[in-house]
Parts: sequence; structure tokens; C-alpha cells
Amino acid sequence: MTAYLPRPPQPGARVRLVCFPYAGGGASAYARWQRGLTDRGAAVDVLPIRLPGREGRAGEPRITELAALTAELDESLSEVLDRPHLLYGHSMGALIAYELIRRRQQRGARLPRAALLAAYRAPHLPPPRIGTTVAGDVDGGGNTDAELAQALADLGGLPPLLLDHPEWLRALLPVVRDDLALCAGPVSRPVPVPVPLHLFAGRDDELAGEAEVGAWRRYGARGCELRTVPGGHFFLRTHEEALLDEVARVVRRYEAEEHTAHPSRTAPCSAPAATRA
Repeated sequence: MTAYLPRPPQPGARVRLVCFPYAGGGASAYARWQRGLTDRGAAVDVLPIRLPGREGRAGEPRITELAALTAELDESLSEVLDRPHLLYGHSMGALIAYELIRRRQQRGARLPRAALLAAYRAPHLPPPRIGTTVAGDVDGGGNTDAELAQALADLGGLPPLLLDHPEWLRALLPVVRDDLALCAGPVSRPVPVPVPLHLFAGRDDELAGEAEVGAWRRYGARGCELRTVPGGHFFLRTHEEALLDEVARVVRRYEAEEHTAHPSRTAPCSAPAATRA
């Protein structure tokens, strides 16, 4: 099994939902999604992606170039992506999902049934700022560790409790900075992709509001929908139940289509007994 998956895929799943994390996040951000979606009638196998340099892969070097990361994901997840699947990406994860689709499109590989892109500005827009310093662009380079940590806490992406634990911040913030550098690095010229796009924007998101997320419409060659959910940039953390309600509506649509096309394919996924992050 590839190191990018915390557990093996469920072999009988009709549809898989591959989930990419936000900057500094990991597979554990989706720990409750399998049961949450199953309870909402969405028969899907949730596969959170565990990137190198965090969680169970903390000893591995982090990848800070988007092209290198998507190339490795394309190769490592080939067996997963060659079955019916959807992609979900939150913030940085949305960019990774989009670039992975671009790469697979260029080489004629199977594409997802749809991409669910959350809390990220369309790629032609300028990046947001994080922190209070003038140089505090998306890579966080102009912020001290304390300023960056406070900015993340203010956005809802960091539990305030961690602000009083510098030893934890010393482990976390280098991951955040490298991930933000990946987002700020070179990307290929954005073009429409032949995949339906389902967009999710936080009602109070100061980094990627409804207008900035909605600007992805120009890249959805097969249609685009925008949903607004409660919360700010990290509504995945702060308003998970409301987000799962919306994600389940999307997933059920594609699972039903797959069931109609392949009625003999095995049944709904259940929540795994244990998930390692």
C-alpha cells in the first residue's frame, strides 16, 4: 500500500473520495468523514491523503514544489485513481487536486467524476496575505513564528491552546511554511478541465471568499456549482457537520450515477474499524 494512504482502500467501493489537506494539515483532518458521510447516506470510500513530513511520515522530507508533488501522487495513487473517484481539496488541497487533474489530463489518464474544491482562490487571482506584517504574503515569510501562529489561530486553523506550547509550534510551523511556499511557487498556466467542479466557500472567509472561490467557474468545462457554508477559512475544522451535509449531497449524486451504470458493483462502504493518521 502506498505511504500516501493511512489505510488500504475498501475493495468493494463504487466510488472513492480522495481528500487533500490544507497547509500544515494532514489525513487526520478527515478522520470523521467516513462515518459522517456514511451516516448521511453517501456510499463512498473516504481516502484521506497523508503527505510526507507530517503525522506518520514526519521523518520524511517534505515536498515543496507543486509539480513534483503531483507527479509523485499521480504515480503512487495510480491504482486508486484508475477506479471511479472524486477529489476533495481544502485550501492548499484544492490547488493540489486541480493540478493533479491537469497532469492526468495531459497524459490521458482517468479523471475524477468531479472535483470538490474548497476555500481556495481561483488560480488566476493574486494570493492572499497571512499575518499582519507588510511582507506577510502567502508563504508567511514576513511573519515571526509567533505572528504566524497567531494569524493561523485567528483564522481558526490552529487551536489557541497551542499558542502556549512553543515546542509544539516548533514542530508544526515549518510544515505550514513549506506548504505555503508550495502554494506560492510556480504553477502551470491555468486552463479549464473536463471535470465538473463543486466549489465550497466559507461565509466569513477572509482569505478566499465567495467571489474568489466562485472565480473557479472559468475552469469548469463541464459545469460548476458554488455552495456557501458557515465559518471562515477553516470551516472544515469549525463547521464540519455543515460541510459534510453539503459534501454528502454531491457524493450521493455521483454514487447513484455509478450504481446505475454498474448495478452489480459492491455495496456501500462502512466506516473502518480503525483509521491511522
